[in-house]
Amino acid sequence: MSRAEELAQKQLDAYNNQDIETFVAQYSPDIVVMDFPSNQITLSGREDFKKRYKALFESNPKQHAELTSRMVKGNIVIDHEYVTGRANGINVEAIAMYETTDEYITKVWFVR
Repeated sequence: MSRAEELAQKQLDAYNNQDIETFVAQYSPDIVVMDFPSNQITLSGREDFKKRYKALFESNPKQHAELTSRMVKGNIVIDHEYVTGRANGINVEAIAMYETTDEYITKVWFVR
């Protein structure tokens, strides 16, 4: 498993375990989250990132993302997920693209 894939898997496992500390630790202090294809920034910085996901975990305690497919090329990982257990009862498909370094996930794009 490549380092990029390892980071993507660690954050997915932590997400599903609602382990906010391990989840956030996979991301750079300067993490940038964007919409794709617009590249509109929706989150930046680990502090805001942690705050957003902590609230998400607290309001959706049964949420679970099932990995349906993954592509890896170099330092880029693209995950297709099916998310269930949301408090609103609506299941969603999510596509996330992660750009990584040897240490962290540095950028995330969510396909809208």
